[in-house]
Order: sequence, then C-alpha cells, then structure tokens
Amino acid sequence: MSKLYIVPTPIGNLEDITLRAIRTLKEADFILAEDTRTTAFLLKHLGIEKKLYSHHKFNEHATATTVAEAIGEGRTVALVSDAGTPGISDPGFLLVRTCVEAGIEVETLPGATAFVPALVQSGFPCDRFCFEGFLPQKKGRKQRIEALAHEERTMIFYEAPHKLLRTLSDMKEIFGGERKIALCRELTKRFETVIVTTLEQALERYKEEEPRGEYVLVVEGKSLDEFKKEQEADWQSKPIEEHMAYYESQGVDHKEAMKRVAKDRGVSKREIYKYLLEME
Repeated sequence: MSKLYIVPTPIGNLEDITLRAIRTLKEADFILAEDTRTTAFLLKHLGIEKKLYSHHKFNEHATATTVAEAIGEGRTVALVSDAGTPGISDPGFLLVRTCVEAGIEVETLPGATAFVPALVQSGFPCDRFCFEGFLPQKKGRKQRIEALAHEERTMIFYEAPHKLLRTLSDMKEIFGGERKIALCRELTKRFETVIVTTLEQALERYKEEEPRGEYVLVVEGKSLDEFKKEQEADWQSKPIEEHMAYYESQGVDHKEAMKRVAKDRGVSKREIYKYLLEME
C-alpha cells in the first residue's frame, strides 16, 4: 500500500542503520533526500540502487504537494535526511503535514537521532526534558533563551560551531555561570566527545579552543535551590511590611503570615515579631 515512510539514517556510524530501514529503502519506489550526494554514499554502502530526488529546506514548500500527489497515485516514498530522523531539526515537517491533511498514511521508523544519546550521556535528569533544536539564525536567539530562564526540565539545543561562543555567553548571562552543561560532538563517531562542565567553564574553554563540528548542548534545568535563592533574594529586597501585606491580603491570619515571612526570608519568627513591634 502506498504511503510515506520517514526513515532515520545514521548520525555518524553507518552500523547504526536498522534492518527495517534498509528494507524500507529497498522497497520504496523512490527516495527523497536532503542531500542526494550524502544519501547516495549511504545507499552505495548498503548496496541499494534507487532513484533519488532532492527534498530540502529550500524546495520543500514547492515539492510537498507534488510528492503527496505521487503517493496518492500509488507510489511508496521514503524520506531521509543527511543524518538522524527527518523532521527533527531537518526537513520533513511540511511534507508530513501535507500528507496527513490529504489523508495519506505516514509511517515513521524508530532510529538514530543525536539528542537522545546526548541527553542520556549527560547524566542530567531525562525523565522530563524539552528539545529546542537550533536557535533562530538571526533575530530572537537571546529571547528564546530568556523564555527558558525558569525552565525546570533538562534543555537540549543544537548549535553550529561558529555560533557556540555567542550561545554560551547568552546562556551564562541568563542561566548563571554555575549552571551545568554537557557539550556533545561527533556522537557515534571515532572522536566522540562529551564534556560535562559549567557554563562559565565552557565559555572559557572555547575562548581558547576553536569549536569544531555541530554540537548538541544539554543544559541542566533550574533547580529547586535556585528557585529558593531567587525567591529569598526577591523577598529580601522588599520591606517586611509589604511581605506581611502580601500574605494577609490572601486571607492568612497575622500569626501565620509572620511564620511564612520568616521562612521566606530565612530568619526566625521572633525576629519578624520584634521588627513589627518596633515599627508600631
């Protein structure tokens, strides 16, 4: 039956291709490739001869409808990117959406993607995380990071080597220099590197060492301790009377409000009571 197959390809080590992916590529009527030269090399390695057509970010708007029509006429199409899973920071989304809207079946094979091994190897919590992919190329890069200032989940970014220093600098400013980060490159390849450090140390390192290759950046989420320190600092900047008024305006009685204010500010209830008594 005709359908669109989303086929992950190795991100470095060619042995990571799955048996199912190989069979799908062999059986497809034709293959859509982000770069036909890269995919031709993979197909040659696998001993597959198949017609290739380009499908990349510069032509996907124009080709999505045509490809969907071909599938609707009975063709089976496989979509691959240069490395990893199509649609994950690579072309694919527009074609999948077009097929879904046209009622065409889409089947996505499980397989290689860069952020999963990077996340697991980082040692950061991976039960909850958010994938940000590449930051905007021009406007909005710093604003995107600022929007994540209070994110508790582990965060994952892709970054090009020539933009790494700028990104680390912005992250240090927004997340703080002590926030932990894992910088992963050449995953699954011979010179795979995973560096777990702080944003401050990473920035200093790459001021001296030229970044090479694309990076997967795994950034630790905001901890409970960070939240508490920020909240305490915020309360310390406000008068105790204003702090008390905040709780009492919510219907909290006077004694309980003193207890909460003391806890927020890291002092004893007696100190709050003494201060308020002196202010009367």
